[in-house]
Amino acid sequence: MNRALLATVAIPIVVCLLSCKHDKRQADRGAPPPPVAPAKARVCASGGGEVTDKLSASFFARQVGDYCLDPNGETRSYGQDAERVIDRLCTEVVDGECVVYQSYGLERFVVLRYVDGNGSPGSVTVYLSRYTTSANAYGFFTKRVVADSDPLEAAPAPLDAGGAGAIGTGIAYVWRGRYVGELSYTNEEEPPEQLKRSSEHVLPGLARSLGDKLTGDKQPPEAVRALPEQDRIRLGISFDPRNVLAIKDTGPGAVGYYQHEGSRWRVLSIVRSDEASAQDIMRTLEHQPAAKRVDKQLRALRFPVRNDDSSVPQYWVIVRRGERIVGVGDEPYAGAAVQNPPASDQLQRLSALLQGQSALDRAGK
Repeated sequence: MNRALLATVAIPIVVCLLSCKHDKRQADRGAPPPPVAPAKARVCASGGGEVTDKLSASFFARQVGDYCLDPNGETRSYGQDAERVIDRLCTEVVDGECVVYQSYGLERFVVLRYVDGNGSPGSVTVYLSRYTTSANAYGFFTKRVVADSDPLEAAPAPLDAGGAGAIGTGIAYVWRGRYVGELSYTNEEEPPEQLKRSSEHVLPGLARSLGDKLTGDKQPPEAVRALPEQDRIRLGISFDPRNVLAIKDTGPGAVGYYQHEGSRWRVLSIVRSDEASAQDIMRTLEHQPAAKRVDKQLRALRFPVRNDDSSVPQYWVIVRRGERIVGVGDEPYAGAAVQNPPASDQLQRLSALLQGQSALDRAGK
């Protein structure tokens, strides 16, 4: 066999051997994974999925704008008259936050998801929680909005939804009656700034739709309505349905956060059904450590409140007028706190609050 013929035969054989070895190595490693399938467009073409929880189905629109209930998703319900017991909520959905929900009297919880009908990976997970009373639900709403932080720095923006609403980056809240909705937008393909813009576009419509369909009163508790609006920081309200100021036996009450020309303070509002009940609260506060009467004309009570033994005390000056208790307190977030600040500024603000309240009462008669 001549050399040319040998080369003609040998080259294909070598190529085959090399190719076979490559194929064998690839087979040994396993076949490469298939490419990730893109999200299917027109997922909302049929109008969206269905809510299988009968008790909450009427609260959720099948489609709002481009987003619809996930046709391939599920509705999970926990608690009263639900498919799952409330204890499973703690392990399946909210983990360590379960105690927070339960501390406000959680009765029922529903989880579902909306998806983008245009086919993007964007989705909105909705938590709908129901509480024993409207006051408890409103308290949980303010807990979420203020979140134990300075509302001047961290509070989301107000949102006109339900009885009260708020929106931040990737999250929206809506309260009405005994219900609180939490809507969380996610899209793994978007950088933070784009996610912020997208959530601002997607969440308001879904939150308003939910707020319109929920049942119950849109009016917050009376103690909240009694807080003055002037100089109040936006969404700067904390309502405790059990023990306001974290003092035992004080019962429900509201605290507002205020600022004017660099000065900051808080306002306490407690409203009871009658004067005798309000007097009981004052007796409780009179037994606070270091409590004493100040200002002969107002007959105000002044006392410090501490979060713990190592914290700087927050001083309050309060008075009772009929079935209402009004107070002015320091703002710990303002900094530069001293151990025992003068009460003169607080008394001036308290006098102004009482005069303003008297004018409102006269106008209402």
